[in-house]
Amino acid sequence: MCYDAILNACATSANPLPPVSFKYKSQGERGLGKILYGGPRKVLAQELMTAMFDRELLSKIRAEFPRAETDFNGRKRAFFDNGTGTLVVGRAAKAEAEARVNCSANVDGVFDESKEAEDTILKGRKAVADLLNAPSPDTIISGESATALLFNLSYAIGRELAGKENVVATDYDHYANISPWIELERRRKIRKVRFARFNKDDGTLDMEYLKGLIDNKTKVVAVTAASNVLGTKSPLKEIGKMAKEVNAYFVVDAVHHIAHGPMDVKALDCDFLVFSGYKLFTSHGSFLYGKKDHLETLKPYKVASAPDYAPKKWEWGTRDQSMFAAIQGVTDYFVWLADQVQNRYEGSFSDYSGRKRSLKVAMNAVEKYETALSKIVLAGFGDIKGLRDMSKVKVFGLTDLKRLEERDPTFAFKVENRSDQEIVNRLWTEGGIATRTEDYYSRAVEPYNQQNMIRISLVHYNTPEEISVFLKTLMLAQASTLS
Repeated sequence: MCYDAILNACATSANPLPPVSFKYKSQGERGLGKILYGGPRKVLAQELMTAMFDRELLSKIRAEFPRAETDFNGRKRAFFDNGTGTLVVGRAAKAEAEARVNCSANVDGVFDESKEAEDTILKGRKAVADLLNAPSPDTIISGESATALLFNLSYAIGRELAGKENVVATDYDHYANISPWIELERRRKIRKVRFARFNKDDGTLDMEYLKGLIDNKTKVVAVTAASNVLGTKSPLKEIGKMAKEVNAYFVVDAVHHIAHGPMDVKALDCDFLVFSGYKLFTSHGSFLYGKKDHLETLKPYKVASAPDYAPKKWEWGTRDQSMFAAIQGVTDYFVWLADQVQNRYEGSFSDYSGRKRSLKVAMNAVEKYETALSKIVLAGFGDIKGLRDMSKVKVFGLTDLKRLEERDPTFAFKVENRSDQEIVNRLWTEGGIATRTEDYYSRAVEPYNQQNMIRISLVHYNTPEEISVFLKTLMLAQASTLS
């Protein structure tokens, strides 16, 4: 099935289309997928026609990712497990490999390989700073993982506290942004971690409840930019203002959201923001932005002989220069993507210049395209039902098509009378859909009294064709539960 066929099915007039068969060359579909198109979904057609990526550009984008079409076995599949870790963009993989070979020497030497390692690390910091619109590469810390960086941050903040303070987090955060603060409570560095609830009907934060939790004893407000289970985006600017009113640190976990839209630490006025490379088309390893004065004033774990200035005092051991080369490869890719859509952004993002502007253009285009994908997932097209219309499928989170700007293309669901694992297995064996079921290290499953949920998490190299196969396969799987 092709992009044009989906567009045609969505855009057709009120007269239903006759049944049409399309070849879909995947092992899961066994070479032929028969898709029946009925009544129109004009709103989806409009989204696809105005989305930033046409068929030609989408083909170019997928060509940038060596494993977008097939896995290492040559099996054609749709990779819908991006929330657990995205595919790697070729530019990042190439840059990482070259840096690992060409500048493997340690820094602070007088010889060329050492100097090249230093330059590679600095360029990587600058790339991350531009991605986040941070003021300086010295505000960018690297680490093994977001979890490790947040634990080190919580330790440093905890050294300032008297044990009478509180931290506010949310009920849909990842435990990487919960456990470090719980540890402060366990060690009696704070009195309590307070959790802001969310509305179970639509997965959005109860902002009045959150506001009521924050008081003059609140020293940290820690929140995810978007739930890695529900897909809900947090209203960060509003939450940040609440934190600033009581002089609390505002900590943003952007690990899940970083691949889905632009982030701007200046506009958010956050004190810290963390994300991971493997959720942004490159290798493992993570980055933390911190306001310069905080990075200099706070006292993190460090060995005695390590420097006393940022960013080095926050970083444990020798830096992996190839990780910095790889993240620059990612930003190089986004600059390329910005060039592809630049004609639609004349006069836009005029507050930015150079690479910072290009990165904002690229990520805005990604966000718009992914919103179109979200509509297809939820509403379907033709005779293919979307998730919200399948009678045996329960979707957790926002399903209102008018509010898609409030979510990332991440969807958690269950199928009535079937185990999650059975559905995941059928999606893989019958449709070639790579996804999973688990708790995703998130607190979000707990208010629903669930241990696990099935989740699909899309990014901008995913296609309407892949979604059609997913929906068709799931529609057949859930229909088979009917007696």
